[in-house]
Amino acid sequence: MRLALRQATTCLGGLGSLLHRRDPGTGRLSLTASDGLPPASVAVWADLGEERDVAPVRAVRDGAFAWVPGDGLGIGAGGTAAVPLLGPGGPVGVLSVLTAGPGEPDATQRSFLRTVAAWTGAHLVNAPGGPVGSERTVRMNELTVALAEAVTSQDVVRTVARYVVPPFGADGLLVDVIESGRVHVVDSTGYPDSFIRLLNGMPYAEHPVITDMLRTHTALFFESPEEFLRPYPFGRTLLEASPMKAWAFLPMVASGRNIGGLTLSFHRPRSFSDEDRTLLTTLSGLVGQALERARLYDAEHTRAQELQRGLLPRTLPRLPAVSAAARYLPAGRGEGVGGDWYDLIPLSADRAALVIGDVMGHGISEAATMGRLRTAVRTLADLDMAPDELLGHLNDVVSELGDDFYATCLYAVFDPVTRLCTFSLAGHPPPVVVHPDGSVHFPELAGDPPLGAADPPFETHELRLPEDCLLVLWTDGLVESAGRDFDEGLEELKQVLADAAARDPRFRPGRPEHGAPRLDDLCDLVTSALLPDRDRTTDDAALLIAHTHGTSAEDIAAFDLPYDPRAAGQARAHVRGQLAAWGLEDLVVSTELLVSELVGNAVRHARGPLGLRLLRSRSLICEVYDGSLTTPRIRRTTYTDEGGRGLQLVSALSRRWGARYLRDGKCIWTEQELERTPAEWGG
Repeated sequence: MRLALRQATTCLGGLGSLLHRRDPGTGRLSLTASDGLPPASVAVWADLGEERDVAPVRAVRDGAFAWVPGDGLGIGAGGTAAVPLLGPGGPVGVLSVLTAGPGEPDATQRSFLRTVAAWTGAHLVNAPGGPVGSERTVRMNELTVALAEAVTSQDVVRTVARYVVPPFGADGLLVDVIESGRVHVVDSTGYPDSFIRLLNGMPYAEHPVITDMLRTHTALFFESPEEFLRPYPFGRTLLEASPMKAWAFLPMVASGRNIGGLTLSFHRPRSFSDEDRTLLTTLSGLVGQALERARLYDAEHTRAQELQRGLLPRTLPRLPAVSAAARYLPAGRGEGVGGDWYDLIPLSADRAALVIGDVMGHGISEAATMGRLRTAVRTLADLDMAPDELLGHLNDVVSELGDDFYATCLYAVFDPVTRLCTFSLAGHPPPVVVHPDGSVHFPELAGDPPLGAADPPFETHELRLPEDCLLVLWTDGLVESAGRDFDEGLEELKQVLADAAARDPRFRPGRPEHGAPRLDDLCDLVTSALLPDRDRTTDDAALLIAHTHGTSAEDIAAFDLPYDPRAAGQARAHVRGQLAAWGLEDLVVSTELLVSELVGNAVRHARGPLGLRLLRSRSLICEVYDGSLTTPRIRRTTYTDEGGRGLQLVSALSRRWGARYLRDGKCIWTEQELERTPAEWGG
């Protein structure tokens, strides 16, 4: 009884609840149980006569839901809601809830309260005393508590299978809902797949039992196939597809509408006692309420996950200097989605930006904020900003969202020519580095506060990486849990990576004979080792593993140029000689035009020193360096203008072009497509 009272209190968000039993002779109401109320206050309503004008008496007198506003027990309540407990001969008692707010309970709350009252009334009327009855009573009490804790539709079905099927000796369970006029199976046990395929998606009007059950809101019991076929001779097809010989078809009604049915079935014919029928009818109401709540959660959870998937990268690019694999793992409990994200962004000169971040909190709002930050990072990365400068701008974005928004972020830029990994940290741990020999290194660095709480500028860190290595970036949900702190989780992560590299050379960088590291398999290995029971996790997690490798010296050509009109001619000569050495004579003319224009502009509009660098990769990259911070812009020209078309020519000859700024100047770069692959030119 107290479990039922607790359910009623929780449903209405009340202060407490009462259960009265009615004396059929005198009509008086005697207090049987209470929950959450002070004993002194409860004593005021310990014995209620028919003359009292209070909610419990009104509900019994009218045989219906009653609501009386006011603080009837002097505990600060806004009102009292009461529902009669009905038996075969009329009310056998009343269930009352003292509500916290002044408003009357809504239709959903009243419906749930009636369902709890129906179960409670059946318990009072039948009061089973034998061993089986006692077991059922215990099971039904446990069912009430478990249904309150069930979150998803699958949780509800598993709860019913655990607490309802065994006490009744059932062999099958089927839960279905009606959507768009069709039957949709939520889950089942004990039925063959062929039967589920036959039933799932069937217009419910073609299932006569479901049609009658939902039309009348009445449970239907069939103790044998013969009994089933008498009213439903056209149901023989369904009967022959099912191994069952007896059925209890129970309607599930929530918020005053039909949502579907619960079918309990048996391999052999069996009879249903009055107690069976009453108890099963009552529990179907409880299950219906729980399933409706769970389906609302499922719909919200599905929308949140779709939003999360839409905001994260669908695939990661395979870049000349970086290839990567990633995993996003939603929390097993709670909201299920959060603000963790990752990204791999191509930059100029074959450089790559690696990003990982975590918006603090969980839910759709945090996922949406994550999407805004990821978009902002991509926009700022396109401007070729340094990591500290980029995080400074991102900190402004987070600060403008409000005082309650914070996020951690790691933004790193890998340059394959220098093999420098330059990064800044906003409340985020640095990456773990796996070296070609399988050793694992974690740089212990002091990071800046999270975005939204930081005071820029951010500190810049540099790691000079070996020729080939793995960079492992993660969010705290991967290493931290209720039973494991950050340091323990970090040590476990390092150990998993070291063991994987020692056990399988395909998880280790720098071994050409084994091919590229198996990054997807390594992601799965790490996540399964650190999060073995994902259903119990309370935080989402992101993991990004990147394989980096430096540019070969054979594919780099750098030249100093004089800061005078001779620079353009020397640049053209360097281009002709280097492209001939690389076997790229077909690009000589276009590249000469590009360097002539870029070097000429630098001599006219910038300042020295000047430099030229050519990189051979998937494309031919041409870079011109100068000592000025002025920004080149394409100008609109007219037919009579004698100049101003140089950058238009650069744009026409290049696949893409741009500028990036250095501490002591800038670099104007262009990329041209190569007609041959690196394998064909031997790079």
